[in-house]
Formats: sequence, C-alpha cells, structure tokens
Amino acid sequence: MTAVESPAPQPAVSDRALLTPWLIMAGGLLLLYLPTIYSLFNGLWSTDDQGHGPIVLAIASWLIYKRWPELQSRELAQPCPVWGWSFLVISGLAYALGRSQGIWIFEVGSAIGVLVGIVLLLRGARHVRMIGFALFFLFFMIPLPGAVVDAMTQPMKMAVSYVAEAVLYAAGYPISRTGVILQIGPYQLLVADACAGMHTLFTLEALGLLYLNMVKYASLARNITLAILIVPISFAANVIRVIVLTLVTFYLGDEAGQGFLHGFAGMVLFMSALMLIIGADTLIRIVVARVEKRRAA
Repeated sequence: MTAVESPAPQPAVSDRALLTPWLIMAGGLLLLYLPTIYSLFNGLWSTDDQGHGPIVLAIASWLIYKRWPELQSRELAQPCPVWGWSFLVISGLAYALGRSQGIWIFEVGSAIGVLVGIVLLLRGARHVRMIGFALFFLFFMIPLPGAVVDAMTQPMKMAVSYVAEAVLYAAGYPISRTGVILQIGPYQLLVADACAGMHTLFTLEALGLLYLNMVKYASLARNITLAILIVPISFAANVIRVIVLTLVTFYLGDEAGQGFLHGFAGMVLFMSALMLIIGADTLIRIVVARVEKRRAA
C-alpha cells in the first residue's frame, strides 16, 4: 500500500496582506481627487445649486463602507485586469481633460470609472455589482452642463410659480405673478434656480432612490412606480418650499425671507419631499394589499 501525501496546508493570508492593495489604490485615489474636492468645496459645493454634492459623496462612501467585508472577500473574486485597466486609462484621460479644461462633468465623473477600474482589478465584476447602487448614486454628485440646466430649469420655475400663485390666491392672499416673479403685498419674490431647478429635482430624485435602496422591496413594479412618482413629488415639494418662503416674506418681511428662514425653507423642501415619498409608498402598499386580498378571495 502506497502512502498518499496530503497537500500541504495553504498559508493563511493576513489581514495586512488583504488590505495592502486597497490602501495603495486608496492613496492614489486621494492624491488624484483631493485637489478636485478642494476646488469643489471652494466653488460649486458652496452654492445653493450644488450644495448637495458633499452629502451625496458622504452617503455613497457610507454605502461602500457597508459592503467593505464583502469587498475584501477573495472567495468569489475573479479579477478582470483587461477591463480594469481599460476603465482606469479612459477615466484617467477624462480626468486630465476635465481638470485641465475646467469641465466638471469629466473631472468629477471620472471618479466613478476609476472606482470601477480599481474593483475590477482587485476583485472582479461580481464585486462591482455589490457596490453598484453606491456607484450609481455618485452620478448625482456630477455637476450638470449649464446649457442643459438652463434649458430645463426655466419651464420648471414657470410651473412652480404658477401653481404657488394659484394655491395662495385660492387661499385669499393678495398675490400676482409675472413670469417667475411673485408679487405678494408690498414684496416681490423671484423664484430662483435653487428653489425650483434641475439641481433640486436631481437632489430629490437621489433622496427617493436612497429611500428605495434602504427599504429594499422585492417587487420590481413597486420600485419602478415609486421611482416614477418621485418626479411629481419633487415638483410638489418645490411648490411647498416656494409657498413657505412667500408666506414668511409676507408675514415677517423681506429680510426674514432672504435670511435664516430661507435656509430653513430648504429643510422644509427635503422634509416635505421625504414625507410625500413615505406617503406615496404607504398608499402603494395599501393598494397592493387590497389587490392581493381580492385575488386571495
């Protein structure tokens, strides 16, 4: 009888060895994008239109951190070096073009491609899908081209102004409208881009999709329905914000409307949007429950 040699036990991979490639990649990522983040904080992110940028970045980072133990796992890893390097090279060129020419959509958007390339190199496509929502969420951080924003913002401001005027007039307030300018009593208010623009719509859409990701409904139809409803919900939230600002100005004066309470109206926007999303979700749940009950009967 011949003895069969058992295979030598494989040495366990230390935590440091698992972490080293990620630390190297993270260091390179920080060196590349810290100047961009600094420029954003001192530029676009300090404005009302793009003030949601740091919040989106923080939430996306938290979502990736939640999946960190799975990202470290090597059991399902199938690195894709060809695709990984392709993403890194193309994203690097986009970053260089955006940084040198001041094109934010390329400079900021390239970060998503770089992250995808890193994960493809170290783990593979399956791990990219693990953080797919976080990567998708980062798209809401990318500044939109000014021409697109201007073309779509004006009709939105007109519609919000019209509805706000109609609601307040029906409530008995002395209000009139000329374009996007509301006249209430002795005060005039301009419905600005920050109050009813594309940036606000994108921010509220991000809020709604984050809500969907957190509740994790199994029904695809329910998720799609709620995602579609986020658009009219964001419009309604903008109307509520403009009405609140108008009433604050009417009762407390122009300084109150343009000062601290203007920022508070921004909180009203997001709180009302969140409550409307939860309300719409509750209504959908009731309807679905009734339909299922009828089918069971």
